[in-house]
Amino acid sequence: MNGYTVYKTQVNPKSVSLNDRIIRVGWDNGEQSDYHFLWLRDNCHCDECVTSLSKEQVFEICDVPFDIKPLSVELSKDNMINIIWDYKSHKSSYHPAWLKQHCYSQEAREKRNLKYKIWDKKLIEKSLPLYEYQDVMNKDEILLSWLYDLRDYGISKIVNVKNKLNEVQKVAQRISFIRETNFGIVFDVISKKSANSAAYTNLKLPLHTDLPTRELQPGLQFLHCLVNDASGGESILVDGFKIAEYMREKHKDEYKALSTLPMSFYNKDKNSDYRFVSPMIISNDKDEIVEIRMANFLRGPIDIDGKDMESFYNAYRLFILLTRDEKFQFYHRLNQGDLIVFDNRRILHARNSFDLKEGERHLQGCYVDKDELLSKIRILEREII
Repeated sequence: MNGYTVYKTQVNPKSVSLNDRIIRVGWDNGEQSDYHFLWLRDNCHCDECVTSLSKEQVFEICDVPFDIKPLSVELSKDNMINIIWDYKSHKSSYHPAWLKQHCYSQEAREKRNLKYKIWDKKLIEKSLPLYEYQDVMNKDEILLSWLYDLRDYGISKIVNVKNKLNEVQKVAQRISFIRETNFGIVFDVISKKSANSAAYTNLKLPLHTDLPTRELQPGLQFLHCLVNDASGGESILVDGFKIAEYMREKHKDEYKALSTLPMSFYNKDKNSDYRFVSPMIISNDKDEIVEIRMANFLRGPIDIDGKDMESFYNAYRLFILLTRDEKFQFYHRLNQGDLIVFDNRRILHARNSFDLKEGERHLQGCYVDKDELLSKIRILEREII
């Protein structure tokens, strides 16, 4: 294959047939896959079509006739499917594992679809992914397991992290680049006299996602506890996908309102002014929930058609009330050496107020975009699996 990924063969082609539009591959496990001629020609991996230097496609489908078809199709002894095309007698070869991995039947696409592990209080208290700092930092197999859990559950905890400033940055860089914001590369969550965010006070913080004021909310948030001797300050976490799915099932009209009607989010101080408009619940083309955007303390006035105003507030109130339901809330106190990481576009987080008369409270945090998480998983899979 003219690419970086290694495709392992689990099944092999048993037969190859064609009609006027597609090639049908029969696999030795009894399944069948259909591939259109244009799709196959578009995915030729020869050196003429894909540059061997960067593995990027140089061929463009408009450079062959729309009605291109095979002159011949052959199943080789090593299970490669070889085609000679009627246009310029171009030769293409397809690895069976690559073809099977990219079968685009509805059943095959559904199998490849990532299924998140949605949780409530009862589930996450039993199955919170827990890892040792030294293992994550030194063992790639453990790193990959941690990343899988972080991707699927949207949350994980690392214990026994070195009690040093900027150690959170080193852990985050086990994945990749850190995303810098107006709060810096690494930010200190401590009570400040000149706070430009409620996070930098000892006040209670309601459930929210960070920086919904940005076009792209940060993907992963890292919070490392350096000291927590103050009373109070417990963390509260809620799976926003669980709330949204509950509303979609039990309160369809309210779900529709929050997934279609826009909200404004503002984050303003002396040196910056960030604003973004978006529905609270965001789904993809498969109607799968992929993002929650929520921070009441950063919300601007609702600016929608008057006929939708009461429907919106009815839905918005319901969402907040559901997040306050104890069955959805995961209470957790961070202690020195704990580092919690969560998907900021999914997990709502909050904090109880705390009293500094009894001691200090200092967390350090940073962000890594989710693209980096998924990229690191693929790189590790190439090397380990």
